[in-house]
Amino acid sequence: MTDHVIVVGGGLSGLSAAHQLLINGANVVVLDKQGFFGGNSTKATSGINGALTRTQIDLKIQDSVQQFYDDTLRSARDLARPELIRVLTYNSAAAVEWLQDVFKLDLTLVSRLGGHSQPRTHRGHDAKFPGMAITYALMEKLEDYAEAIPDRVQILKKARVTKLIQDPSDELKVLGVEYENENGEIMQLYGPVVLATGGYAADFTDSSLLKKYRPDVYGLATTNGPHATGDGQKMIMQAGGHGIDLEKVQVHPTGLVDPKDPDNRWKFLAAEALRGEGGLLLNATGDRFCDELGHRDYVSGEIFKTKAPIRLVLNGKASDVLDFHTKHYSGRGLMRKMTGRELAREIGCSEDKLKKVFDDYNAIGAGKKKDPYGKKYFTNLPLDINDDNFHVALVTPVLHFTMGGVEITDKAQVLHAESKKPFDGLYACGELAGGVHGANRLGGSSLLGCVVYGRVAGDSASQYLFQKLLKGGASSASKRLGMISLHIDPSNPGQVVVNWDSNSSSPANREFVPYASASSSPSSAIAATSAKPESAEKKSGPKGFSIPTKEFTPEEVSQHNKKTDCWVIVKNLVMDVTNFLEDHPGGVNAIVNFAGRDATTEFEMLHEDRVIPKYAPESVIGRVKGTNPALEL
Repeated sequence: MTDHVIVVGGGLSGLSAAHQLLINGANVVVLDKQGFFGGNSTKATSGINGALTRTQIDLKIQDSVQQFYDDTLRSARDLARPELIRVLTYNSAAAVEWLQDVFKLDLTLVSRLGGHSQPRTHRGHDAKFPGMAITYALMEKLEDYAEAIPDRVQILKKARVTKLIQDPSDELKVLGVEYENENGEIMQLYGPVVLATGGYAADFTDSSLLKKYRPDVYGLATTNGPHATGDGQKMIMQAGGHGIDLEKVQVHPTGLVDPKDPDNRWKFLAAEALRGEGGLLLNATGDRFCDELGHRDYVSGEIFKTKAPIRLVLNGKASDVLDFHTKHYSGRGLMRKMTGRELAREIGCSEDKLKKVFDDYNAIGAGKKKDPYGKKYFTNLPLDINDDNFHVALVTPVLHFTMGGVEITDKAQVLHAESKKPFDGLYACGELAGGVHGANRLGGSSLLGCVVYGRVAGDSASQYLFQKLLKGGASSASKRLGMISLHIDPSNPGQVVVNWDSNSSSPANREFVPYASASSSPSSAIAATSAKPESAEKKSGPKGFSIPTKEFTPEEVSQHNKKTDCWVIVKNLVMDVTNFLEDHPGGVNAIVNFAGRDATTEFEMLHEDRVIPKYAPESVIGRVKGTNPALEL
C-alpha cells in the first residue's frame, strides 16, 4: 500500500496541493512534463483576489465576502455554480493570508480590476509580477523539501503523464498514473492522484479541444505556454469523467503586439492592472470605444467591433504606479514611452482631437459628464496632452484562459460523466477544474482558484490517503500514527519535529517538518524548515558551481543572436542558453528577445541571482572580458 499522493502539474495549483498535503502529514510525489515548474501561473501579472483580508481592513476597503461572491456570480452568468463559487470566494482571504503567513509574501498593494465592485486584487510592493513571485516562493520551498526530506517529497520533471490507471473491476477507482519519463520509458506510479495540469488555451495539437469546441477563436494568438494542451481534461474524459463548459474560452483583450513580429502566435499579456490603474484603450482614430474596466469578454468583443490598431495608453501617473510593468514591457520592445503630442502623431489624429478625448474623459471622471460606456471607476486623472510620460502599447485580443474543464465537487473530487459519482482517489484543481468561474472569469481569480482549490484538493486527497492507510489494519494504522508522532524541539521551541519511526526517539532519527511554532494559528502554522539549518551551501551557492574563467567580448557574444545559437550576458556572465530555451517557463521568446545582448536589467526585474546556479548552471560558459563577475547568493 502506498503512503504518498501523486500530484501532476507544477504550476501554482499543483504546488498549493503539494504543500497542503505536506502540512497534513502526507508524502508527495510531484510530476511535471516540463523541465521547470511554474506553468502559466508565473505569467499572471495582476494579482490574487481576496475579500475581507487583513490588508483590505488595514486599507479601510469596504469589501465583504458576499460582495465578492455576488461579483463572481454575475460574471459567471448562466453557468454559475454557486457551491463552487462559494468555496472560491469564502476561502479567498484565508488563501491570501496563507501565502503571506507561510511563504512570507508581500501582498499589501490592492487594485480594482474589471468586474469587481471593490479593490481586492492583491500584489506586492517588490514590483515583481505577482504570479511569478507567488509561484516561485512555493516552487523553491518544495524543491528545498525534496532535497532536505526526500522520503517525504519527490519531484519528477520531464515526466509526461499519459494515462490514469483504473481498477479493472471498478472504473470509479483510480489507482495511479502512467507516465513517460525523459528517456521515453513508460513508467507506472500508484497512489491517490491530484491532477493540476492546467488549461487548453494553447491546444493546437491534433486532438485540439480548442478546435473542437471553439473553432471561431482557434486562429487567435495565445498568452499561454505551449504546455497548455488540455492533457488532464483529455485523460479524465477518456477515463469516464465529465467535461463541462468546454466552449467557454476566455479571450483577453490586451495581448501585447510586438511591432517587430506582429504575427507571432505567442504573446505576452498586458496586465489588467494597467487598465485598473487608469489605462485607456484608443482605436485607430484615437477614440475610446468601451468601458476599459468591463468584463474581459465584453472588452474583447468591443475591440473586435472597432477599427484597429488598438493602443493601450497610460499617462505619467499610471506609469509611475506601475513602474515595474512599464519598464518590463519596454525592455521587451512591447511598450514605448512618448509625449502626448507624439502619441497623436503616431495615431494619425490631430493634437486637438486627442486633447478633446482626454478632456472629455477627465470631465467624466470628475462626475461632470456621463460616460457613454457606463464606466464607474476612475484613477490617476487627469490626462493631459502636455504629459511627457505616456507609455503606449499596441494590443490585440488573445486566447488566455479556459473556464471549461472537468466537473468537480466542492471538495475537488472528479465526477464520473454517467453516474455523477466521484471517482475514488482522483482530484482536480486549478484551470483543469471546470465550473469554478462559469461563463467568464474575473481578473485576479486565476491565482486564487489555484490556491483555494489546490488546498482543497490537498485536504481531500490526504483524508482519502489516511483512511486507506487506516483500513489497512491495526499494524498499518499503528505504523502511520508512529510516523506522525510530533514533538516540540527542545533546542528550538519554535520548531516541531516528527518521529518517522515510533521506535526511535533520538535526535539523529528525527526530521523537521514544514510547520512553524506550536502556538501558531492554523492559517500560519507552516514555516518551511528542514532537518538542517540555513546552510553554508545556500550562502555560497549550489555545490560544484563556479563561474568559468574563459572571457568573451560583447562583440563576440553579439554574433550568437538567434534561437538556434542564443547567447546572453547576465551580470557579466556569458551564458549559452540555446539548450535551455525550451525549458524556460517564461517561454522561448522571453530569452530570444535578448539574444546576443546584455539582459541584466530585465533579468534583475524578475529573478534572484540564485536561479542561475540552481536552474541553469551548465549554461554559464564564461565571463565578459575584463570583468570579475559575482552572484549574490
